Amino acid sequence: MCRLLDYGKFRYEQARREREARKSQKVVSLKEMRLRPKIDDHDLAFKTRLIQNFLRDGDKVKVTVIFRGREITHADLGRDILDQVTRDLGGMAVVERAPLMEGRNLTMILSPVAAKQGPAQAR
Repeated sequence: MCRLLDYGKFRYEQARREREARKSQKVVSLKEMRLRPKIDDHDLAFKTRLIQNFLRDGDKVKVTVIFRGREITHADLGRDILDQVTRDLGGMAVVERAPLMEGRNLTMILSPVAAKQGPAQAR
């Protein structure tokens, strides 16, 4: 048994389904915020607000503390800065990857908390 069909119509419907699927998908990008160990309180607060905006838009954020020269001997200052950023963000972000030393950089990846509820959960 075989089925005859119009191949042009089949291709058109297939392309239409793919377009509809692309409309509903969300592309998550990775933004990066670079900090230094000697950052001032106000500068850190400003950078934290920028991170909040990125998370609000649904993007993941890679927070990097860059050490230059002899600053590498004080890696604990970098960890303190990343802990401060995590505390300032509160329940807005989830630490996807804990602080990890990669060469002269200390990096941590934050992802937004799934705050949006589906139609069934909104009731």
